[in-house]
Amino acid sequence: MEHPVIYFLLPFALSAQTLQKWSHVFLAITVTLILTLLSFTATRRLEMIPKGKQNVFELMISMLLDFMGDVMGHEARRFFPLVGSLAFFILTSNLLGLIPGFDSPTGNLNTTASCALVVFFSTHYYGVKKHGIKYVKHFTGPIWWLSPLIMPIEIISHLVRPVSLSIRLFGNIFGGHLVLGSFAALVPLLVPLPMMVMEIFVAFVQTIVFIMLSMIYISLSVEEAH
Repeated sequence: MEHPVIYFLLPFALSAQTLQKWSHVFLAITVTLILTLLSFTATRRLEMIPKGKQNVFELMISMLLDFMGDVMGHEARRFFPLVGSLAFFILTSNLLGLIPGFDSPTGNLNTTASCALVVFFSTHYYGVKKHGIKYVKHFTGPIWWLSPLIMPIEIISHLVRPVSLSIRLFGNIFGGHLVLGSFAALVPLLVPLPMMVMEIFVAFVQTIVFIMLSMIYISLSVEEAH
C-alpha cells in the first residue's frame, strides 16, 4: 500500500524502495517525535490549575493510573513509565493510520513484535529483580515432583505471550485499515465515515487490550509463587 507522505523523507533514504521497506520505522519515529513535542509543550509551563494541553495530559494520565490501579493495585505507579509509554505510543500509532497519507506503525508486525518483546523481557526482569533465584518457582508449580511436567508447559506459555500480543495488535490494525481502504476506494464519501469511527474505537480497544495483558503478565511475575 502506497503512502505518499513518506516520500517527503526520500532525500534521507538511499532509494524509494528502501524507504518503502522501512516505512514503519520512519512512522514509529514520527509517533515518538509527536509524543515528545506534545509532552514538551504540555509541561514546559506547569500551572496549579491546569488548562489546555496540560489539562488533557493530566486527565489522560489520571484515567490510565486509575485503570492500572484496578489491575495492578499499589504497584501501578511503579510500572507507569513502562505501561504508560506503551499506551501512548500504541494509541498514537493506531490513530496515525487514519490520517490520509499516513500508515499505522502498529500495522506492521515488526513494530508490534518490538512492543511485545519489551513487555516479555520487562516481565522477567522485574520477576528476577523481585524474587531473585526464587523466581524459578513461577515455572515449577506448587508440587515439586510435577515440575518436570509443568516447567516445559510454563516456558512454552511464556514464549507464546509475545507472539499472541504482537499478532493480535498487528492483525486488528492492519485488517481494519485494509477494510477501510477498500471501502474508501469503492465509495469515497459515505461509507468511510462510519468505518473511521469504528477504526477509532478499535484503536482504543486494542491499546487497552495490549496494556491490560502486559499489566497482568507483570503482576504475575512480581507476585509470590504458590
